[in-house]
Amino acid sequence: MTTRIAPAPQISYARTAGILYLIIIVCGLFSEIFVRQSLIVAGDPTATAGNILASIGLFRIGFAADSIMLLADVAIAVLFYVVFRPVSQTLSLMAAAFRLTQASVLGFNLLNYHQALLVLDGSGYMGVFTTGQLNSLAMMFLDSHSHGYDLGLLFFGLSTIVLGYLVLRSGNFPRLLGFGLIAAGLVYLTGSYVRFLAPDYVSLVAPAYLVPVLAEVSFCVWLLAKGVSGRQTGR
Repeated sequence: MTTRIAPAPQISYARTAGILYLIIIVCGLFSEIFVRQSLIVAGDPTATAGNILASIGLFRIGFAADSIMLLADVAIAVLFYVVFRPVSQTLSLMAAAFRLTQASVLGFNLLNYHQALLVLDGSGYMGVFTTGQLNSLAMMFLDSHSHGYDLGLLFFGLSTIVLGYLVLRSGNFPRLLGFGLIAAGLVYLTGSYVRFLAPDYVSLVAPAYLVPVLAEVSFCVWLLAKGVSGRQTGR
């Protein structure tokens, strides 16, 4: 067992990670709450299509916000690896790998989101479909995007659990932050598996997503305010 004082570059990396985390949180919440929840009407392809066609600019901004979130996720995966490598190189690499896999899954999943708009445009080869069929196809792609998001969260949940453990072991953060991140990861895993394996119970799990919001916002604020300080413990 060894103990190391956190060097200045790691403090800078941690604060940079805090900035990226803020970008991720803002972009993620914006695209989910202000775009998708305002435009997509569950079970109603016609209303959803009307909302999207009436607010194409907002729909495209949602794509931009998600893409920025994912680009920031790739960068933050590398920064967290560097920051927590003195604690455990293996676990830091594992957390980064799971997070990068999540970013890859969600990146490809954005094609489903964009495909909905291409379908509703109705130009070219889409002319052979009726309006109702186009609306249903667009809804199918949006539903696929929603499920793809939960698939990505399986990997993010594992990354967050490992990150929470690293936070606990590092000694540089309040232990509550580490436990909060572990709890957040468990919520992501549970919510995603329920979505795929027991969809009738999704509404029962939904309130638990407040835990990840509180845990990740708290961790973000700590990174912005404190970065990394004190001593790091590793092997």
